[in-house]
Amino acid sequence: MHYTRSLFLLIILFMGTKSLAQSKFKVTLDAGHGDHDYGAVYNGHIEKNITLAIVLKVGKLLEARPDMQVNYTRKTDVFIELVERSNIANRADANIFVSIHCNANKNSVAAGTETYVMGLNKNASNLAVAKSENSVITLEKDYKQKYQGFDPNNPGSMLGITLMQEEYLENSIALASKLEDKFVQELNTKSRGVKQAPFMVLHKAYMPRVLIETGFISNPTDGARLDSEEGQEDVARAIANAIIDFKKEYFGSNGQEADNEKPSRKIEETSPSLPENSTIEANTPTEKPKEKPKKESALTVEFKVQLAAVTKKVEPIGTNFKGLEPIELDAENGSVYKYTYGNTSDYATAKRNLEEAKSKGYSSAYIIAFKNGKKVSIQEALKK
Repeated sequence: MHYTRSLFLLIILFMGTKSLAQSKFKVTLDAGHGDHDYGAVYNGHIEKNITLAIVLKVGKLLEARPDMQVNYTRKTDVFIELVERSNIANRADANIFVSIHCNANKNSVAAGTETYVMGLNKNASNLAVAKSENSVITLEKDYKQKYQGFDPNNPGSMLGITLMQEEYLENSIALASKLEDKFVQELNTKSRGVKQAPFMVLHKAYMPRVLIETGFISNPTDGARLDSEEGQEDVARAIANAIIDFKKEYFGSNGQEADNEKPSRKIEETSPSLPENSTIEANTPTEKPKEKPKKESALTVEFKVQLAAVTKKVEPIGTNFKGLEPIELDAENGSVYKYTYGNTSDYATAKRNLEEAKSKGYSSAYIIAFKNGKKVSIQEALKK
């Protein structure tokens, strides 16, 4: 009897521990370069050492929180292949992947932070940064076979590789925006903005992912800050705070996306901090002049399933979306088009719509919410 009771308690403890672990927000931190790959070296500042120091400090801050789980691509001075860094994040089923680097330029005046998301932007300066970071693959064994079709000296050659850069683009920009905001607010440093470039280290990470250039070690001010204990602590704190804010805003308080909804995502590459506007308009007061505000608010809560955010515009009809109807072109911003399925005020119905979309092959579909015509978080929409 005593043995049975003890076994039962152990099972309950195990299940509780497992449930707690599953509820955590999982972050994979990647310290750029390592071992014989020194990265940029200027004025005695060595990129591989700085990135590792910052990553360990970020990890320590996040691990102090019960709602965070951190894993690392490296915690020591070792060489990790670029594709393996993404694989580490994928195996950990990470919610986000954050790769930390230092910038450098022959012009020592260049300074400030910039955060990159995966993309095929052809801007010359963006490609130059990608070329520098991607050159690491030449240090890998059999890299020509492993990265067949990709020339590290020509980042544009990635155009010929099958990419999943669009699936997590908006999520990534939302995270990158928070990082750059924190750098400005907490470090009082110059932000060079959120940018897109074809980084191999981000290529096969199947989650929101960013590459941070924490400053120019070729710049006297940036270099001194990044190579000092105090400066590294400040940078690490800003990064950790951005991650915490991102998690709170988009993933709720328990570290999990509610019922598989992905975070609400921003798509403005040139102005990532601008709010996203929906084409769904609130009901006009002239239509129902006698309706009470509370009743109107309840009627204007809408849930939809976002199927895709792509650069190609197609007719929003069921035949173009595996038979799903009704389809709406929910928002159009620049060259990015968003398509949604279903429109309901009932959250349970929205969840069934989500499952149907996934069964049709839209594995990355997620629920979005509107309140009085304004896009809000799922948590906000569900408030009574």
